Amino acid sequence: MSRHYIYTGILALTIVLFSCSGGDSSGDGGDKILPPEATSLISPTKDEECKQGNIVSDTESNVRFEWSKADNATSYTLVIKNLDTNTTEENTTNDVITSIKLLRGVPYSWHVVSKASNTTTTATSETWKFYNAGEGVSNYAPFPAEVVSPNIGATTNTTVSLEWTGSDIDNDIAAYDVYLDTANPPTKLQQANETANKISNISLTANTTYYWRVITKDAAGNTSKSQVFEFKTQ
Repeated sequence: MSRHYIYTGILALTIVLFSCSGGDSSGDGGDKILPPEATSLISPTKDEECKQGNIVSDTESNVRFEWSKADNATSYTLVIKNLDTNTTEENTTNDVITSIKLLRGVPYSWHVVSKASNTTTTATSETWKFYNAGEGVSNYAPFPAEVVSPNIGATTNTTVSLEWTGSDIDNDIAAYDVYLDTANPPTKLQQANETANKISNISLTANTTYYWRVITKDAAGNTSKSQVFEFKTQ
């Protein structure tokens, strides 16, 4: 009888030890780390004039930024880009609402990066553009054009098509002037008063770096200048 109890005890102990050992080796113990989700932007509204800012001076106003709460996020980094100067500023917060002082009458883009304290993985929202309302402005300049193709830094064939996008809160874009050159910034006019968003079949020199930019013009005579885009031919 005593041997029976001894064998039973040993068997039970073996099962317990095996179960614990199996759990450790599987790597499934502990809490699962979940990466943050991307947030959804709320305001300032996409591709519109922002009039809700509190005016600080003739040149500045406090603009209220708001986005949705993202699953698993513990903080957010708001990234704002001045589209006239291509300069950016970043602001980190634990909230989903914050106010930032910005120049009036200037186009901006913004997006939010979701972060979590227990992982280096992040998630980035969409990027929206807006105009911070200026004093007495009845018609705004177009937003600077954005590149579609070739991608910045791409290597292409010697026959190239240039493609871009344009937008304007007044919806009155009239035409584009496209500059293409081996100099940076480009000064050679490739195409004036182009009404499409693409110039096709441009023949270029092999093994050469090219720079190009787009000047967007609207019906009221306002213009905007894109950043300089760059690519290299094979």
